[in-house]
Amino acid sequence: MKKGLLILSLLTTAFTGMAHADDAAIQQALAKLGVQSTDIQPAPVAGMKTVLTNSGVLYVSDDGKHMIQGPMYDVSGAHPVNVTNQLLMKHLNALEKEMIVYKAPQEKYVITVFTDITCGYCHKLHEEMKDYNALGITVRYLAFPRAGLQSQPEQDMKAIWCAKDRNKAFDDAMNGKGVTPASCDIDIADHYALGVQFGVNGTPAIVLSDGNVVPGYQGPKEMKAFLDEHQKQTSGK
Repeated sequence: MKKGLLILSLLTTAFTGMAHADDAAIQQALAKLGVQSTDIQPAPVAGMKTVLTNSGVLYVSDDGKHMIQGPMYDVSGAHPVNVTNQLLMKHLNALEKEMIVYKAPQEKYVITVFTDITCGYCHKLHEEMKDYNALGITVRYLAFPRAGLQSQPEQDMKAIWCAKDRNKAFDDAMNGKGVTPASCDIDIADHYALGVQFGVNGTPAIVLSDGNVVPGYQGPKEMKAFLDEHQKQTSGK
């Protein structure tokens, strides 16, 4: 029994050492490209790692010599599943306390919208919030300043997200009432980086509860019809 435990311990140590070696090779390869990784973990495909970076999600070979950027799909079932975005949903939901939420009284669906207060279609979406909510759609907002970090929109959105009443501050900004300065430890860069990893390159970008992304504005009725059909297809009913 002791011998078996010793062998198991040695194998565990060996595999751990290999993992660290793989991660080091990947970090070194990414550093040459000027890419900063935030998380390295096993990929669904043997011989590769999933790497979350400031430039999006990468799949990198263990030796760091080959990489692929973009989503990976599991096509083994009846419908393709975006496993990359499913992974990212864990990171998205981890930001739940930082979201500005407009909850539907009789909630049927939850969507998360990467938004920008300077975006015309983001304004249009927000103007119709009562209609989305009436149809059972809860809307959660994360910030995605299209002008990038360190821009004025990013600073304004940070002030909104740091306001005592975020919803009122957001409503006021969308109604053209301006933004009151405020500060806190919320980092809009985290929202922005996650948007990049989801492949967001414009706003509004709507993330469904299963990680699928709907780019661009969708009216309340269109959004409800889309969600109904999506649920029907993915549930197999």
